[in-house]
Amino acid sequence: MTDNLEEARTVLVLGATGGIGSAVARGLSQRGWKVRALSRNVAKAAQMAPAYDWIEGDAMKRLDVRAAAEGVQLIVHAVNPPGYRNWGQLVLPMLDNTIAAAKAEGARILLPGTIYNFGPDAFPVLSENSPQNPHTDKGMIRKEMELRLKAASDAGVGVIILRAGDFFGPDAANNWFSQGLVKPGKPLSAVSYPGKKGIAHQWAYLPDVAETMIRLVERAKDLPAFAVYHMRGFVDDDGTKMVAAIARAAGSTNLPARAFPWWLVTLASPVVPLFRELRKMRYLWGQPLQMPNDRLLALLGEEPHTPIDEAVAKTLKSLGCLPQAAGRVGADEALAPATMAVSS
Repeated sequence: MTDNLEEARTVLVLGATGGIGSAVARGLSQRGWKVRALSRNVAKAAQMAPAYDWIEGDAMKRLDVRAAAEGVQLIVHAVNPPGYRNWGQLVLPMLDNTIAAAKAEGARILLPGTIYNFGPDAFPVLSENSPQNPHTDKGMIRKEMELRLKAASDAGVGVIILRAGDFFGPDAANNWFSQGLVKPGKPLSAVSYPGKKGIAHQWAYLPDVAETMIRLVERAKDLPAFAVYHMRGFVDDDGTKMVAAIARAAGSTNLPARAFPWWLVTLASPVVPLFRELRKMRYLWGQPLQMPNDRLLALLGEEPHTPIDEAVAKTLKSLGCLPQAAGRVGADEALAPATMAVSS
């Protein structure tokens, strides 16, 4: 395992065309890393990021991942099946290929984690060591991913996992913000909110997540073999702050907030895989949730934090929900700074 990633500057990014993968790849490239990326359609991918070293291949094929990882010191595992399709058949084999390549090269693995591997028994405050008792298929897979990475770290592979709340941001796919609160490509006429007033919820702005992951990589020599950290992100402490931020970005003080149509999700879930998974995750909105970032602050001193109005405006613009003249960025209202630790 490479201990000093400040001197080792080649990274393989799996999922470099996705939201978090592209953000991490871009940030590492700006810091002088040579970025290598795997894609089944190199010509199309290279148009998105021509500065990267694109290699044709499939993350499901071990030999492809192994060849692409030759000589790298870091593998960013940010590849996921789109739209929740075939998670059970694809996710773990892809991770196994990454682990095998990392073992062969002595590379460190960087994984964007989620809260899905926690069941409701771990709420309302999730620490890095909270018990993982998921009751959904996706949660079980996420738990198994971390177990396999822990086993890899015991065998000498360095692992960094950054868990965060619900992602939102430009190019962020498969998230509650773009698939539940607003309708991409349509002007804002109302906000649909899955939770209830008075119940706290935690959000993570994707560029902040990527920057935090990169800062952890830069401190790799100070980390344990299996390093897990939580981001605090944006804490909507009463279930109204995100809706209010969307209204401010839209320049409307009267933007209606409506209850999320859980009845429709339930009705359509037998035939729509996305709805089926959303219904299973309803428990995430039924009770307060916060993730203390004490451990992260102790290492980094601060957590990257984009003001909520700026983050929401950029997200809505990327989704085509705001006209070009809208989305004025205002003061960072209501949400506590991410550099403040949450007492547990």
